[in-house]
Amino acid sequence: MAKVAKTAIKTKDQKAAAEAKNYTKVIRAIKLEDTGAYSFKEAIVHKDKIKDFLAAK
Repeated sequence: MAKVAKTAIKTKDQKAAAEAKNYTKVIRAIKLEDTGAYSFKEAIVHKDKIKDFLAAK
């Protein structure tokens, strides 16, 4: 049998656990002008600022 994944955050500070759910990992592809290859930029961003992160150059 496979192990069951537990999705609940186990912490003593429930307020901090609730605040952590407001952040998202965002990955943006950036094309390099000199080689034409793609590079990726990762960041953990508050859910209200995702559009700002993706719009920035």
